[in-house]
Amino acid sequence: MPSFIYTACDSRGAEQSGQLEAADEAEVSGVLRQRGQFPVEIRPAEGPEDILPGAEELHWTLIELRLPSVSPVSAKQRAVFTRQLATLLGAGMPLLRGLEVLARQENSRTLRRIIASLGDGIRSGGTLSEALARHPRVFDRLYVNMAKAGEAGGVLDVVLERLAGFQEKSLLLRGKVRAALTYPAVVLAVSLLVLAGLLVFVVPKFQQIFADLLKGAPLPPLTQAVLGASLLVREHYAAVLAVLSAIWLAFEILRRTTRGARLIDGAVLRTPLLGGLILKSLVARAARTWGTLLAGGVPILQAIRITRETIGNARVAAAFDEVHDRVKEGAPVAAPLGATGVFPPMVAGLIEVGEHTGQLAAMLTKIAEIYDQEVDTAVAGLGSLLEPVLIVLLAGVVGTIVVALFLPIVRIVQLLT
Repeated sequence: MPSFIYTACDSRGAEQSGQLEAADEAEVSGVLRQRGQFPVEIRPAEGPEDILPGAEELHWTLIELRLPSVSPVSAKQRAVFTRQLATLLGAGMPLLRGLEVLARQENSRTLRRIIASLGDGIRSGGTLSEALARHPRVFDRLYVNMAKAGEAGGVLDVVLERLAGFQEKSLLLRGKVRAALTYPAVVLAVSLLVLAGLLVFVVPKFQQIFADLLKGAPLPPLTQAVLGASLLVREHYAAVLAVLSAIWLAFEILRRTTRGARLIDGAVLRTPLLGGLILKSLVARAARTWGTLLAGGVPILQAIRITRETIGNARVAAAFDEVHDRVKEGAPVAAPLGATGVFPPMVAGLIEVGEHTGQLAAMLTKIAEIYDQEVDTAVAGLGSLLEPVLIVLLAGVVGTIVVALFLPIVRIVQLLT
């Protein structure tokens, strides 16, 4: 009896691979469905390499074992797929045919398999949103609920077009914030490397010179501090790494608690220079997500919950919890949003206007555009401000070490004269 290699999803969307003996692929599919699994890919086992997986199969096994929070498909790939599918549907192509076309032309094997599984789900009588929900690591609740709203209203192509625009603008915004943070991160890394090089290689040479020439005379306090730091880095680096690891572990444990995450994320928003930029980017992201959901026909309470889950900041998420509870009680959106103390007053004011005019989705999109421009301005200003600050910081660190090393030299000269 022939053997088949299969990949299937369980009810939670987790993928599993294995091998079955059956008369044909239809029998394999039936067996998998009886087990409560949804077949993603079924192919004949062509040779020994399929029985004993080689390097390529091991690569895909590792992909299957990734952490649930890590998506096997990049945000850019997902955005391109959404744009292409929206274009095909807008041109009048049937959904199943469009997925088949996209699966054939896709270069990424992972995404090609996922697109094929979406087609299989529709072919078996399901909807696109149901098929998307089987891949939670790739398509989040925002994506699934937007697709569900589009199917309910018969405007799936329009909704996918909005979703594609949302993803593209989110990628652009994320790129701007990342670009703003890259320069200070690089300068900080270089500063740490320079500092480590001085403490490990340069300072010890001076320490020997001082011991020979000063003949036991006391060193200046600043020099003693630098020599002590050098000794700590060179001879007790294991203890230093252990302490740093313990601090990092404690930070991660604290961050995984609800209260700790709110404290840490709240502190991030209050950080000088960077806190304002991060808050503006979060407001732009939240407004765009919320507006896209409302424009797609998602009910407002459900839209608030989904926005809360996709925001990525515990302090802002807690603010959305407060807004959700108040709106559920019958209150308008603007008042509880302003009462949270997280969002700028202009946001609550514009949302109040949108509620009064019945154009809340359009107003949220407008808020996102305003804060996109705010992020652009903040990125430009931050770059011009951080550059001299970081240069002065680096010069201060190196200058302190240099001064500490030259102070004993002055005393040596005094002793010689």
